[in-house]
Amino acid sequence: MPLHPQAQGLVDMIAESGAPPLYEMSIEDARSVPGVISELIGPGPDVADVRDISIPTPDGGIGARVYVPADDPPGTIVYYHGGGWVIGSLDDWDAVCRALAVGSGCRVVSVDYRLAPEHRYPAAVADAYAALTWVAANLAGGRPLVVAGDSAGGNLAAVAALRARDEQGPAIALQLLVYPVVDHDLTGSSYQEFSNTGLILNLEEMAWFWDTYAPDVAARADPTASPLRAPDLSGLPPAYVVIAGYDPLRDEGLAYAARLEAAGVPVTVVRYDDQLHAFFTMVNLLESADQAVTAAAAAVRSAIGAG
Repeated sequence: MPLHPQAQGLVDMIAESGAPPLYEMSIEDARSVPGVISELIGPGPDVADVRDISIPTPDGGIGARVYVPADDPPGTIVYYHGGGWVIGSLDDWDAVCRALAVGSGCRVVSVDYRLAPEHRYPAAVADAYAALTWVAANLAGGRPLVVAGDSAGGNLAAVAALRARDEQGPAIALQLLVYPVVDHDLTGSSYQEFSNTGLILNLEEMAWFWDTYAPDVAARADPTASPLRAPDLSGLPPAYVVIAGYDPLRDEGLAYAARLEAAGVPVTVVRYDDQLHAFFTMVNLLESADQAVTAAAAAVRSAIGAG
C-alpha cells in the first residue's frame, strides 16, 4: 500500500527543507522540530478548561497540563507524549490532547516528564508512574483511569500499566498505545525496511534516541525500558493499539499486541497501513489523524462505560 498522499506531501516538504536528520542535530535544535510541526497542525479544539499544574514526585515537581472538556468528566486519561524520551513538550502535543479530550469527553492530563540526556532512564519511567498515582489520588475522583501515549509515550504508558499491576497501583480501564516503543532490538524487519528512508522516523533516529535515553545497553532489556521483554503480561488492562504501516516500530507494536492477547488481555489493534510514524498527533493536518483520534476516543468511552 503506498504512503497516503497527505503523508507523502509532508515527507516531501521535510525533504525540500534540507533539514538534517535529528541524530545530526544538537539537542536544542532537535527539540525545536516538534514545534515546527505543531505550527503546521495549528490549534486544537476549544475545551471548557485548560490549566498547567505541577505534580509532586519523589524527585521534585514535574509539569502537566489538564484539559477538562466539560463539567464532571466520566474518566481521566493520563497522556505521555512521544519524542524518543528526548524531545517533545506540552505545547507540542497540545492539539492532539485537546482533540482526545473533546472526543472522549474525559479529562486529559498531559505529563511533562523529564527528558534525556539531562535525565536518562529510568527518570521518565519514575515520572510517568508518579504522575499516574498522583492523578488517581487527586484528580480522577474515583472515576475510571486510562493510560495513553504515542511512541516513547506509548512505552511509558505500557510500563505504567505494568507497574500498576505489579505494585498494586491504580486500576486502569484501558491502555491506549499509539505505535509504542516496546523493545530496544533494532534488528527487526520493519527497522530494516525503514532505514534511511527520509520518513519522520527511521532506524537511525531510534538508535540515537536509545543511545541518548539509555546509554547502558544492558539496562535496556529491563521490562521498564522494553516492556515486550516482561516475562508475564497477564492481568494487564485491555489495550487499544494503533499501528502505522510506514514505521520502524510497526513490528514490535504488533508483537506486543500479540503477546498481550496470548496472555488473555483483551486487545484491539487498529492499523493505518498507509500512514507514517507520528501521524496520530497531526490532527487538522492529516485526515487519518482526525479519524484515528476519533476512533481512539470512542474506544476510551467504551472502556470506561461512557458509551
